[in-house]
Amino acid sequence: MHLSQFRRWLLQSPPVEWAILQLRELLIGALRQGPVPQHIAFVMDGNRRFARQHGIEIVEGHNQGFEALAKILEVCYKSGVKVVTIYAFSIENFKRSKYEVDALMDMAKVKLAQLVQHGDLLEQYGARIQILGQRELIKPDVLEAMDRAVELTKGNGDAILNICCPYTSHAEMTSAIRDTVVEWSQPMEAGPQKEERHFSERHIVHNIRARRLSSNNSNTNHDRLSPNNEALALRSHSPSSGTASDTEESSSDPLTNSSSSTTLNPSTTRSSPPLSSPTSSDNLKSDNNITYPDPELITPATLTNHMYTSSLPPLDLMIRTSGVERLSDFMLWQCHEETEIVFLKVLWPEFDLWGFLPVLVEWQWKQQQRRKGGDVDGQGRGVGKAKTR
Repeated sequence: MHLSQFRRWLLQSPPVEWAILQLRELLIGALRQGPVPQHIAFVMDGNRRFARQHGIEIVEGHNQGFEALAKILEVCYKSGVKVVTIYAFSIENFKRSKYEVDALMDMAKVKLAQLVQHGDLLEQYGARIQILGQRELIKPDVLEAMDRAVELTKGNGDAILNICCPYTSHAEMTSAIRDTVVEWSQPMEAGPQKEERHFSERHIVHNIRARRLSSNNSNTNHDRLSPNNEALALRSHSPSSGTASDTEESSSDPLTNSSSSTTLNPSTTRSSPPLSSPTSSDNLKSDNNITYPDPELITPATLTNHMYTSSLPPLDLMIRTSGVERLSDFMLWQCHEETEIVFLKVLWPEFDLWGFLPVLVEWQWKQQQRRKGGDVDGQGRGVGKAKTR
């Protein structure tokens, strides 16, 4: 106990604090010399466990977590990171006790006010706040505080702080799909489509199947028809065919009865659409010639443009603390082939520069290896691999 108190006293002494500050600035400056992730996401897990381990209130554990967030944000923005996304509150967290949920919401109002106050962290680094999530689930007074924070920082353009509250990836993707359906259900203005396709996959597949079916039918009919009846079959397909006498003649012949219902019936041929006609998906038109966008033009980029994080840089690095190795429905769409996912065995309130620095250094090393075309993790896999520390 005495050794711990001495260590605390030593670290808080002015000379040691000054030396640590200088070392910190030196390390951050070194980081800026290499590639820096442009978008980092944090799952701030472990606040409640930290509170239980230290015998304090759970709300105080969340408060300690906010203090850790402020320190990490400063490191990120000072290192050159443009976008930081934090998982502040999940929709599933509403299942917790009402006391804890209300306390978290009240704390959010206070901490947001502290973040955006004059001369504080966000103003210093020119970062603006964005709230990502389902606004309708937030209490009016908390929503008012969030909107005020967004309004006060909207003029900042150097960096972004995304606060996901309340949020889940499934809700985000559902919202994006819903918006896409609404957009694609609107009639298009007169004129060519904004994005024209020279070939329609559905049209090509439809024509190939139609030709195969037509070829199979013609071969089957050729085998069934005798030489004496081939002329009759040709007459039935000619433009001059289709009279009542022709129909009666063909139906009275026992040799052609088996095929007359499909190949020799003029009325059936007239009523059925041609097999090579374009499908309705090429330019979905109604009887009033109203044109709708082609669903085949919907791509992953279309859904990305309807996500909360549209127009933001791709997610480079995701970090989750507390040793839990799962994504918890966070940024599932944004995790792409080159997203590095790191699980740290440290509780969020204890996460600081000395735990963050090795992650950034390793990320930089992997980026340099990829640029050289080398192996990144020693197993032939350069991307998409989660690390646990």
